[in-house]
Amino acid sequence: MHQADSSPIRLKQGDALIVVDVQKDFLPGGALAVAGGDKIIPVVNAYIERFIRSHLPVFATRDWHPSHHCSFAAQSGPWPVHCVAGSKGAEFAPSLLLPDTVVLVSTGDTAEAEGYSAFENPKLESRLNNASIQRLFVCGIATDYCVLQTVRDALRLDYQVFLLHDALAAVNIHPQDGLEAERIMADEGARLITLDDLS
Repeated sequence: MHQADSSPIRLKQGDALIVVDVQKDFLPGGALAVAGGDKIIPVVNAYIERFIRSHLPVFATRDWHPSHHCSFAAQSGPWPVHCVAGSKGAEFAPSLLLPDTVVLVSTGDTAEAEGYSAFENPKLESRLNNASIQRLFVCGIATDYCVLQTVRDALRLDYQVFLLHDALAAVNIHPQDGLEAERIMADEGARLITLDDLS
C-alpha cells in the first residue's frame, strides 16, 4: 500500500526514528505474541543503522505496565498480562540493536490508562521539541494498536510521518486489522515507505 509519491527520501536534520514496542512479550513465545513480530527485527535494525549513520535520534517505546494494569483480563481488559515493568517479557528483543544513545519512552505505566500512544508519555513530545524534530519515521509492534495511535497523535501534532511498511507487525484479531490500520494512517496523512525508498 504505497501512496503516489514515490520520490526517494533523503534523511536530514529534524528527522527521528521511533521504534514501537519490540519487546519479548510481543514476539513468538511471549505472553501476547504477534505473528511475524520476530521477522521485522532485521529490517528495524537496518533502519536504526541508517539513522545512526546519519547522526539522527532513535526513540524506542516500551509497554511498561503495572501488574494490575487496566488492559489486563483480570481487570476486565482485553489482553493477557504482558510487559509488566521490570519483567523479562518487558525486555526489548535481544536481537534488536538499539544504540547507546537511544531515548527510551515508557508507555502504559499508569494503571488506569491504556497507553497505546507513545505521546501519552509527555517525555516524547518534549524530547522531540527539544531536538527540533519535524519528521517521524515509525515502525514496530503492533500496527493496529500502539503504532496506529502513536502515528495518529503525531499527525495531530503536525509532524510529517513516514510509516515504515516493511517493519510492522499487527495483532490482527480480525484478519485485516493491520491493513485497515495502515489505510487509516495513510488517509490521515502518513506516507507508507520501505527501506528501499530511503536514498
